[in-house]
Amino acid sequence: MMKFHLSKLRRTFLTSGLFMILSSGLLAQTTGKIAGTIVDEGTGEPLPGANIVLVDTRMGAAADIEGRYYILNIRPGHYDLRVDMIGYAPVIVENIPVSINRTVPVDVKMTPATISGEVVVVEVERAAMKKDQTGTIKNISSEQLEILPVENLGAVVAMQAGVVEGHFRGGRSTEVSYMIDGVAVDETFGGQYAAVDIEPETIKDLEVITGTFNAEYGRAMSGVVNAVTKDGSKNFEGSFYTGLANYLTTNDTIFPGIDEAGVNRNEDYKFQLSGPLVGDKVTFFFNTRYQNNRNHLNALSRFKVTDLSDYTSEQPSEWITENTGDSVYVPMNGSENRSFLGKIAMNIFSGGKVSIMHSINRDRWDGYDHGYKYNPDGVASTYRETDFTVLQLNHMLSNSLFYETKLSKMVNYNGYYIFENVADSGYVNDVYSNNYGPGLFTGGQNKDHSERWMTDLAAKFDLTWQMNSHHNIKTGVNYVKHDLTNEWYQIRNLWENTEFESERYTPVTYGDSSVYADVYTVNPVDFSAYIQDKMEYDEMVINFGLRYDWFDPATVYPTNLRNPANQLQFENDSSRTSQYPETPTTSQISPRIGLAYQLGNKAILHFSYGHFFQLPPMYAMYQNHSFLIAPSDYATTNGNSNLKSEKTVAYEIGLWQEVGPGMGLEVSLFYKDIYNLLSTKVISTYNQIEYGMYTNKDYGNVRGLEVKFDVFQAPLNFWVNYTLQYTRGNADSPNQSFDRAGSNQDPVNKFIPMSWDQRHTLNGTLGYIGDNYGVSITGYFNSGAPYTFSPQGESVLARVNLDPNNDYRPIRYHADMTAYYHLKLMGKTSLRFDLSIYNLFDRLNENWVSGETGRAYTAIVTDAELSNFKSDFSEYRELYQDPSAYSAPRQIKLGVGINF
Repeated sequence: MMKFHLSKLRRTFLTSGLFMILSSGLLAQTTGKIAGTIVDEGTGEPLPGANIVLVDTRMGAAADIEGRYYILNIRPGHYDLRVDMIGYAPVIVENIPVSINRTVPVDVKMTPATISGEVVVVEVERAAMKKDQTGTIKNISSEQLEILPVENLGAVVAMQAGVVEGHFRGGRSTEVSYMIDGVAVDETFGGQYAAVDIEPETIKDLEVITGTFNAEYGRAMSGVVNAVTKDGSKNFEGSFYTGLANYLTTNDTIFPGIDEAGVNRNEDYKFQLSGPLVGDKVTFFFNTRYQNNRNHLNALSRFKVTDLSDYTSEQPSEWITENTGDSVYVPMNGSENRSFLGKIAMNIFSGGKVSIMHSINRDRWDGYDHGYKYNPDGVASTYRETDFTVLQLNHMLSNSLFYETKLSKMVNYNGYYIFENVADSGYVNDVYSNNYGPGLFTGGQNKDHSERWMTDLAAKFDLTWQMNSHHNIKTGVNYVKHDLTNEWYQIRNLWENTEFESERYTPVTYGDSSVYADVYTVNPVDFSAYIQDKMEYDEMVINFGLRYDWFDPATVYPTNLRNPANQLQFENDSSRTSQYPETPTTSQISPRIGLAYQLGNKAILHFSYGHFFQLPPMYAMYQNHSFLIAPSDYATTNGNSNLKSEKTVAYEIGLWQEVGPGMGLEVSLFYKDIYNLLSTKVISTYNQIEYGMYTNKDYGNVRGLEVKFDVFQAPLNFWVNYTLQYTRGNADSPNQSFDRAGSNQDPVNKFIPMSWDQRHTLNGTLGYIGDNYGVSITGYFNSGAPYTFSPQGESVLARVNLDPNNDYRPIRYHADMTAYYHLKLMGKTSLRFDLSIYNLFDRLNENWVSGETGRAYTAIVTDAELSNFKSDFSEYRELYQDPSAYSAPRQIKLGVGINF
């Protein structure tokens, strides 16, 4: 719940739209630029010496001999620009949208003053805001985030063109980099997520890059998400919000227990405060949020983990069923999330700004496991704790030169367990872990225990020099030192393999010298440097840059992969044993280029090309750090610290056209070749045990079309985007080839669709913004992603090795809505009432389907399967009627907040 002025919000949306889509060559910083020329309207002659200032700021410039000017290092936001010249009427250009990494051209034509006090007021043209478009980037302002029907930044990113099933332009989910204030916050162990989550209310400007990007950005091949946080305000202001949500659905038979009051209620609390500490020299901003989401998938607690059941007998009268649970519905896919962000900004010396920001995340997520639907206490939870601190210095050395220094520390903890203590007395004997007969667990618990600590210390320096009116040079370096400690254990029984194994239980873990653990600490280092030039001319903008990346894995590797841990002894043959030398460092250089050309006053043509490198996730380098091979085939997968960087070569061409007042159409074509993708090869030891090791041998390519159309006519706003995409490769996950070999399936020897190869994706939003109220509806249409059709064993097709991803799931569509109303009380105090409805029409969308039928919640059941089913508390259909196959049903959220 952010405080904002509705009149300004309406003006913002008229100018920039509900989702202003700006595209440019990227300067990975947290500020933008305004530049242009000042001329006499009648003669076209330049007006050197004209004074240009940003209203209500200390920033400005003077026109040079050619009438040109530029103002660098502007924080994101909307500004009014005033131009004064002796003998001419002052001109005010209103509502100029400045976003990170953007140059906004503002050319001003002045007329001689005829009336004392006359001021000419104009607005910037939309074509001017697109003039430096050389790639595809979307900038979403804080005002726009306010009225979208979303709960987090992930939902905002998902509705962008080019983002399909969580994948940016067809790349794997590990190919995206996440940044806060220009500092990377990637969870580099798994590579799929950000280690830090901040709330939408803390963001001043959100930058989502789905196309090519300039040389400052690394650690990504498909996309970048960069969020710039807010500074404190000049006046004290704040807000408090509380929201409650629950489900209203007609599908309560699919989602058991969802119709019971209170079981699936979600709670949301937010508090925000901002203001000055020392005048406008030192300001503060903080935001905190607590969510308790019970969500929509429930379990029935019929069994406790210590219940013992036995359905081995063919006679039902001899079955043993022990069920001591309370048989009530409990949420099984809930989460509890706490976040905090605090920031102090100090303008303590001329041209300089210092800020310090600290962010905290404390999270727990519960995952639905259908096999434990009657024994929910046996399922482990996922935990995350992240502390992220950034110290930033931004210093203007002159009107044409400034630098930014950023020092950051990120401490990230991830855990997966039932009990944090591996020796906790709550762990029980595996004799209780039994699902024979019913196919559902009637006791027992998950015994995997994983904890991981990652500390990243980073230093980043960037220098920006406006060499002249045509060349903007930027260079910088980035250094990151990682400290990774990983501890994975499979909790075993101390009495295992003794006569007391089934009677006694003492939880125990074994060290890294066993296959039941993976424990290590490593300290890899990466370094990067870049230089780029943004060349700006009247009708053309060219971006060119070079990037250098270097990485030190800081570990060793085995020289003999057939005996990696020297488990096999060959006394007289040293060639069959492994040595452990240091892994060599790796480096690469990547060029990037982009061009934009203005076609008349209403159209922009752009083209871009680049090489993009990214290291595979760290798990693929360090997994099974002891190199021990289990005594059975396909049971072990080793990391490989000699992995190469994955590489993407990307091309893009696009055209933006203003088709009418307040209407814009953009069409982009893109193509990508993706080399050295992470894969797994099969290695056979000297004693003929086959295991896997990560390597770089997969390839993929993507081609596609994006169309974006927007109409902004206050108070109505409408935008829609469409993505047509073809994604091909030889494997859609690193383990696919290894898993097929382990299942005695033929290798894939041709290009296949990736599991996210969704052909058609359509998103659209319609919004109405009034003075005290507003409503917006967002609709989503997905044509369906591939799945692997796997026929019944009794079918002749079962004798054929069918290719993966050989068919497509059904289409999916839904709509979300949000509405608000402001009630002014007195002074700056007002109440805000919110209504949000997710999945407005209660659509049952299939997240995944049966490989036998192609539909969710169905299966082909044979007589043999029915005859092997034994249960006195469940039916066979419960084995395949899994509610997690469907997306969440309709949820209604009511909220009330106070702004002051």
